[in-house]
Amino acid sequence: MHTLRQVRDRLKKDVDQMKLQDPNFRPGLVVLQVGDRDDSNLYISMKLKAAAEIGIDATHMRLPKTATESEVLHAITEVNENSSIHGLIVQLPLDSIHTINTEKVTNAVAPEKDVDGLTSINAGKLSRGDLGDCFIPCTPSGCMELIKQTGVSLAGKSAVVIGRSKIVGAPMHDLLLWNHATVTTCHSKTANLPGEVGKADILVVGIGKAEMVKGEWIKKGAVVIDCGINHIPDDTKSNGKRVVGDVHYDSAKEQAGFITPVPGGVGPMTVAMLMANTVLSAKRFLESHQPGKWNISYTKLNLQKPVPSDIVISRSCVPKPIDLLAREVGLLSDEVELYGKTKAKVQLSVIKRLQAQPDGKYVVVTGITPTPLGEGKSTTTIGLVQALGAHMKLNVFACVRQPSQGPTFGIKGGAAGGGYSQVIPMEEFNLHLTGDIHAITAANNLVAAAIDARMFHESTQTDKALYNRLVPLSGGERKFSPIQINRLKRLGIEKTNPSALSEEEITRFARLDIDPSSVTWQRVLDTNDRFLRKITIGQSPTEKGYTREAQFDITVASEIMAVLALTSSLEDMRQRLAKMVVATSRGGQPVTTEDLGVSGALAVLMKDAIKPNLMQTLEGNPVFVHAGPFANIAHGNSSILADKIALKLVGPEGFVVTEAGFGADIGMEKFFNIKCRYSGLRPHVVVLVATVRALKMHGGGPTVTAGMPLPKEYIDENLDLLENGCSNMKKQIENAQHFGVSVVVAVNAFKTDTEAELDLVCRVAKAAGAFDAVRCTHWAEGGAGAVALGEAVQRASEAPNKFKFLYDLELPITDKIRIIAQKIYGADDIELLPEAQRKVELYTKQGFGNLPMCMAKTHLSLSHEADKKGVPKGFILPIRDIRASVGSGFLFPLVGTMPTIPGLPTRPCFYDIDLDPVTEQVNGLF
Repeated sequence: MHTLRQVRDRLKKDVDQMKLQDPNFRPGLVVLQVGDRDDSNLYISMKLKAAAEIGIDATHMRLPKTATESEVLHAITEVNENSSIHGLIVQLPLDSIHTINTEKVTNAVAPEKDVDGLTSINAGKLSRGDLGDCFIPCTPSGCMELIKQTGVSLAGKSAVVIGRSKIVGAPMHDLLLWNHATVTTCHSKTANLPGEVGKADILVVGIGKAEMVKGEWIKKGAVVIDCGINHIPDDTKSNGKRVVGDVHYDSAKEQAGFITPVPGGVGPMTVAMLMANTVLSAKRFLESHQPGKWNISYTKLNLQKPVPSDIVISRSCVPKPIDLLAREVGLLSDEVELYGKTKAKVQLSVIKRLQAQPDGKYVVVTGITPTPLGEGKSTTTIGLVQALGAHMKLNVFACVRQPSQGPTFGIKGGAAGGGYSQVIPMEEFNLHLTGDIHAITAANNLVAAAIDARMFHESTQTDKALYNRLVPLSGGERKFSPIQINRLKRLGIEKTNPSALSEEEITRFARLDIDPSSVTWQRVLDTNDRFLRKITIGQSPTEKGYTREAQFDITVASEIMAVLALTSSLEDMRQRLAKMVVATSRGGQPVTTEDLGVSGALAVLMKDAIKPNLMQTLEGNPVFVHAGPFANIAHGNSSILADKIALKLVGPEGFVVTEAGFGADIGMEKFFNIKCRYSGLRPHVVVLVATVRALKMHGGGPTVTAGMPLPKEYIDENLDLLENGCSNMKKQIENAQHFGVSVVVAVNAFKTDTEAELDLVCRVAKAAGAFDAVRCTHWAEGGAGAVALGEAVQRASEAPNKFKFLYDLELPITDKIRIIAQKIYGADDIELLPEAQRKVELYTKQGFGNLPMCMAKTHLSLSHEADKKGVPKGFILPIRDIRASVGSGFLFPLVGTMPTIPGLPTRPCFYDIDLDPVTEQVNGLF
C-alpha cells in the first residue's frame, strides 16, 4: 500500500535523524507477552519485523502461562525504569492460568511509554482533546492515516463509528470529533443501525461481527474503514476458514468511494502507527533529555545578620528531593540509586550515554599555603558554584572530597563549606554518607589480614601441604581459580591442570616468600587514634610466636582510597586493585594483591563505592561528593569519575568546579601532574583562594593559639605585614603558571579586613600575573557574594589555554623529585637519605620508575619545615624514604616525618556532638 510505504519511509528517516543527533541512540520497544497463544505470536512477529525495518530495537519479553499478576506488574516496572526503552506494549489477551486484572496491568505502563495509547491517562487526554500530549491508540490512528490518504476533508463531515471498545470505537469517536467531524457512535443497542450508517460520509466499523454491515446500508461515495478481523468457514482454504471484516466487502465496494480490505487494510497500518508512536516517544525522550539542557530550580536563601552557625543555616534550608535534582541535571531514573531523600549514587553508565557530548569548562580551586586561620577553599568552591548556577544561570557542578570522620570528631569538625556556602545536609555529608569510606576500610583490612595469614601459613607448612590447601580437592579433583590462573601466567607457567605442575613450579606458585620487614601495607581505621601509630600484632598463642611490629593509618590514607579517586572505570579499578604492591619477597620481587589472591574480592567490596555520590548546595546546585584521599600523604583530590560525569552533564557552556587539598604547592601540583595525567582532562582555570589574615601570618604575624583572642595584627589594618605575606600568594600564582593555566585570585573577605587591605591583595595578585583578582563575600551572602568571582572565572575560561605538565614521566625518579622541589617549593636542591636512595634503585629495577611523584610533605610551609612561613629560601629538601602506590599509579617520596593517623586533642569535637532523641537531629557539628 502506497501510504504504508510512505509512513515507513518517513519513520526510517526520523530514526536515522536521531542517530545523527546521537550515534549511540536507538528507539527501543518492548512487547510483553504472557503465555503462548498462536494469534498473539503472529501479531508480535509482525510488530518485530516492522520495528527491524525502521531501525527500532525491539525486544519480545515472554512470561510463561504460570505468571502471576504481581510478576507481570514487576516486569512492567522494570521496563518503565529502563531509559533505553521508549515504548512498551502489553500483548492482549494475557494468557495466564491465574486471574489477572487487565485494566490494572494496562495502567501500570508508564504513560510516556504507552505507545498502544491504552492507559487511562492517555485515553483521558485524547477524550479531552490534548492530542499533542498523549499517545493515540494505534488502530484509530491507522484509520485516520487511511482516511487522510483518500483526500477527504473531515471538517463538517458526518462520521459514524460502529463499536465502542476502548481499543477502537471510543478513541476513534474522540479522534474524529477533534478533527472536526460530526460523530455518531453506534453499538449493539442502537435502533435503526442501517439508517444511521446510511447518513455517514465516513464509516468506521469495529464491532467484531463477520460481514454485519451490508453494502446497501452504505451511502454512495462514503469512505469505509473496516477494523474487523473474523474467521468464517471456507472449504476452499486448507485450514477450512478465511478472514473477513465486519463489512460485507463485495457489496460495500460497489457503494463506497473508498474501502479498506480485510486482511491487508487497517492491520498493517495499525502496526505502522505503533512504530510511529514508538518513534514519537523516542523523539520526546531525546528532546527532554538533551545533554546540557537543564531545567533546574534554585533555592532562595534567607540571609541572616549576624551569620548563624553552619548547622543552623544548614537546617534552615529544606533540600530538594535528590531524585528531583537528578532529573533537573539530566540524569535518568535508572542511572540514580537513592540513599534516602537527600543523597544518591550515580551509575557510571552515564559516561557511555553522554560520550558524544562535549565537556564543560574545568575549574580547580586551590589556595595559598594554609595557616591555622583558614583560607576557606571549600567555602569558596561552593560559593562559586552557587554564583555560577543560581545567579549567573549557567550549568555548574561542584566536585568535592568526602571528609574523613577522624577529623570530624577530632579537631577540625565538619568539612561541608561554611556560612551560606555549604553542601547540605551537613550531617549526611560529614557522617557515613553512603558508606564509601567504610567499604575502603573493609577492603584495606582484608588485604592486611591476607598478608599476615599468608606469611603465617607459609612459615608453618611444607610446599606440598601449602599447595594442596591453596588448590583443594573438590568433587574428587583439583581446580585453579581464575585469579590463580593469572598468577601462573605471571610466573610464566602455561598450565591449567593442577596435577601437571612440577615440584619447582609448585614451590614458585605456592610460596610468596614475603620478607616481613618489607610489608608496606597497614591496617586502617577512620578514627583519630594516636595509640595505633605503632603496634605489635600476632601476640595470641594461636599465632605461634609470629609477631611483628605494624601500625594503623587513617582510612583516607589507604592506597585503595587513592585508587578510587584515580580510576576511570570498574575494569580499570579492578586492574589497579590487582597491581597494588603490599610487600617484597625475599628474592626482591614485588608482591601484589593479585599474588595474594584477594584482588577480585576487593573489587566486589568496592563495586558500589566507585559510584559518585550526589548531594546539593544550600542554593540547590548539584554536588558530587566522591573519594577523599589525604593531600599531604596522597594526592588530595576528589574522583576522576565524578569530574568526568559532571563535565558531560553540564555541557560545553557549563562549569565543573573541583577542589584540590591544601595549598597550590601540594593539592594543585598533584591535581595537574597526577590526576590530569590519568584523566586526560585539561583544566581551564585555577582559582587561588587567599585571605588578608592568612597572608599577614605569612608576612611574619604572631602565632595563633586556639581558644585565645586573635592578636591585633590580624584585626587592625597593617599594610606592611600584609604586603610581606603576599609573597606566598605570588609564589603560588607562579606555581599555577608553570602549568600554563589562567589564575583568578579569590580574596575571601572577613569583616575585619579594610578596603585598603583588600585592594592591596588584588593589586599585588594582578601584578604577579593573575588573570584577575576579586574579593568575595560568599560566606555571608551565599552565591550572590561570589558573582564577581564567577564572572572573572567565566572570562578566564575563554582565554587561550597552554596547559602542560611540569615534568616528563620518562625522567629518572630523582630528577622528577628535584623539578618539583625547585620549581614548586623553591628549594635549592634535594638530598636523598640512604633509605630513599635504596628505594630509587629498587623501584627503578622493579619497573616503577616511570610513575609520577606524589610528594608527602608538610602542607604548612613551602619548605619541609612547618614553621617557615612566606616563601622560604636557600633550603635543601631532604627525602627520607620513597614508597610505591603502584595501584594508584604513583611513587610518594617522604619529606620529613608525618603521622599517617591523627591523634585526638585534649578537647576533641565530640564533646559538643550529641543526638536529640525527640527530633533525631544531630547537634554540635559546628
